[in-house]
Amino acid sequence: MSDQPQPGVTVPNPVIPGFHPDPSVCRVGDDYYLVCSSFEYFPGIPVFRSRDLVNWTQIGNALDRPGQLRLPRDMPSSAGIYAPTLRHHDGRFWLIVTNVGDGGNMLFTATDPAGPWSDPVRLPGVPGIDPDLAWDEDGTCWCTVAGISQVRLDPYTGETLGEPERTWSGAGGQAPEAPHLYRIGEYWYLLIAEGGTERGHGVSIARGRTPTGPFEPCPDNPVLTHRSTNHPIQNTGHADLVQAPDGTWWMVLLGVRPRGGTPGWHVIGRETFLAPVEWVDGWPAVGPLSPEMPAPAWPLFPAPGLPVRDDFDHAELQPCWISLRERPAQLVTTKERSGWLTLHAAGASPDEPDLVLVGRRQQHLDCSARTLIDPATGRGGLAVRLDERHHYEIEAGDGRVTVFARIGPLRTEVASAPVPAGPVVLGVEIGPHPPEDARTAPDLLTFGVEQPDGTFTALASLDGRYLSTEVAGGFTGRVIGMYAAAGTVHFDWFDYGPQSNP
Repeated sequence: MSDQPQPGVTVPNPVIPGFHPDPSVCRVGDDYYLVCSSFEYFPGIPVFRSRDLVNWTQIGNALDRPGQLRLPRDMPSSAGIYAPTLRHHDGRFWLIVTNVGDGGNMLFTATDPAGPWSDPVRLPGVPGIDPDLAWDEDGTCWCTVAGISQVRLDPYTGETLGEPERTWSGAGGQAPEAPHLYRIGEYWYLLIAEGGTERGHGVSIARGRTPTGPFEPCPDNPVLTHRSTNHPIQNTGHADLVQAPDGTWWMVLLGVRPRGGTPGWHVIGRETFLAPVEWVDGWPAVGPLSPEMPAPAWPLFPAPGLPVRDDFDHAELQPCWISLRERPAQLVTTKERSGWLTLHAAGASPDEPDLVLVGRRQQHLDCSARTLIDPATGRGGLAVRLDERHHYEIEAGDGRVTVFARIGPLRTEVASAPVPAGPVVLGVEIGPHPPEDARTAPDLLTFGVEQPDGTFTALASLDGRYLSTEVAGGFTGRVIGMYAAAGTVHFDWFDYGPQSNP
């Protein structure tokens, strides 16, 4: 293979758009596999596969059984599953992760990354978050965590061998975290994130002769950051390195795409980006990180992508669909009414942590969603959710559709209109907010009803900044989905697709 980019060919960044933070990647043969954090959503830890590092297909979720993943109702949003590390060693895949709020650090294994994954091996001796795995030449397994500290680990039993010891405190930024340890050439390299996962985020690295150090920091740290710039990609950090079959090196990392006026709001979460890496004097030099990047030298393998419409014709939901904290089969099913998704209510509104919701990540800055709901004698609708205190929705029931907004402690009915009895198509259009001044919102969310002739009747347009991380806080992004608020509701199909921007 040539090691030069394909002339004139570019590919879009992020390579996995939407709420897919904390990427960890490994290569096995010609295939790449990648996992991300999932926080309060079930199933947990989406698993992706690629042949070219650019086009990714979700092949499953690693934690798809209640025995693997418990997310209690009293666990707040943005807790749950933090920062997994994925590695391939000795013929199997290893996945180590923190469940914040229930169980701490855990380890899972699989022979096929699409699953099934094992039940958890608990790691009571591994402190902190963001655990990493690395093996040295004699087979010793090292676990490194945020802080930055390290301990020997028996990955089969979960037993730690000795006490955790501090290794390197970073290059001076706050919150040294997301460690990854690698043997590359004659050195062990320790890659970390620091500066916090907000605008100060960056990537730093150190190296030593042994996996335990002492570690010498790179003189050019941070090796990647966009802090104090007006770059369209911000909050860059939490990176992982991978080598391609042709010997080139690449970095996956998280970043955000803020829009609107000051201070800039990112609304669809921290996304997975790709950047080239060259080695200069024994240190990684990260190439330009841009919304359009030169294509790698090898052939690209375009992924089919998700279809615009899901008709719910299969017995099991596609892996892109996620729910809040759990998905009991008696509350969520495609088997009760053939070709429909049926939801039975638990929580009475999206304010509640036990809301029965089936949603998917918003993956485009400008997009639209539609769903055909039969509320029957229940109530339910279409929601755009960031957390229990920040969401907008359009709800059908009792012969009316109503738009609600929840912003912090305030919940209000924004608009309402009568509709004929029976199924109704609910929709949301998400697009740019007309420019006003330095306070211009990042986007505008318009909720309404689609008429039988296909025209869209808008009921309310709402400011998107209130469903942003800069307002709500936390670590997630928007999820768009269907929910039940009372009784039983049925959904015949769900459409989602981009408008103009990727």
